[in-house]
Amino acid sequence: MLVRDARESDLPEILVIHNNAIAETTAIWDTELADLAERQAWFAARTAAGYPVLVAEIDGRVAGYASYGQFRPKSGYRYSVENSVYVADSFQRRGVATALMTELLVRARKGGVHVMIAAIESSNTTSIVLHEKFGFAITGQMPEVGQKFGRWMDLTLMQCVFNEGVTSNRE
Repeated sequence: MLVRDARESDLPEILVIHNNAIAETTAIWDTELADLAERQAWFAARTAAGYPVLVAEIDGRVAGYASYGQFRPKSGYRYSVENSVYVADSFQRRGVATALMTELLVRARKGGVHVMIAAIESSNTTSIVLHEKFGFAITGQMPEVGQKFGRWMDLTLMQCVFNEGVTSNRE
C-alpha cells in the first residue's frame, strides 16, 4: 500500500468512493450524489488552502482517501481542522484507514494544527474505534441532528489535541 498526495487524475476513483458513502452509508450526510465537477472544486479548494488530500493506493487503484479542512469559517478556529477518511468497499479491513489516518496526523502536526476534530454518525463504531486508536476522545454527543434513510441520526464529536498546553502567539 502506498499513501500519497492525491492527484486530479485520482478524482474519478475518489468520486466513486464518495458517492458510495452517500448512497450506502451514514458516513456522509448528503442525500444527493456528487458529480466530478463537485469533487474537482473540493480538491481545488482544499489544495489551494494548503490542506492535504491523500489517497491510499493498492495495486494501482485508489483504495481510500483522506483529508482535513477548515473546521469553521471564523478566524478564531484557524488552528482547528475536521478530518474525513473513506475506504472503498473492496478494500475494507485491510489497514487502509489506519494508513491514511497515520499520514493525515503527521501532516497535521507538521502543518501547525492544534486540534483535529472528527464528526461521526454515532452508530459508526468502526470509525469511533479507529479515532480512539489514534488518541481522539469523545467530547460530545448531539442527538437527532441529522436525518438520512428515513431515520434521525446522532452525531458523536471527537477531538485530538496536538501540543496540548502550548499557547499559540500567532495572530
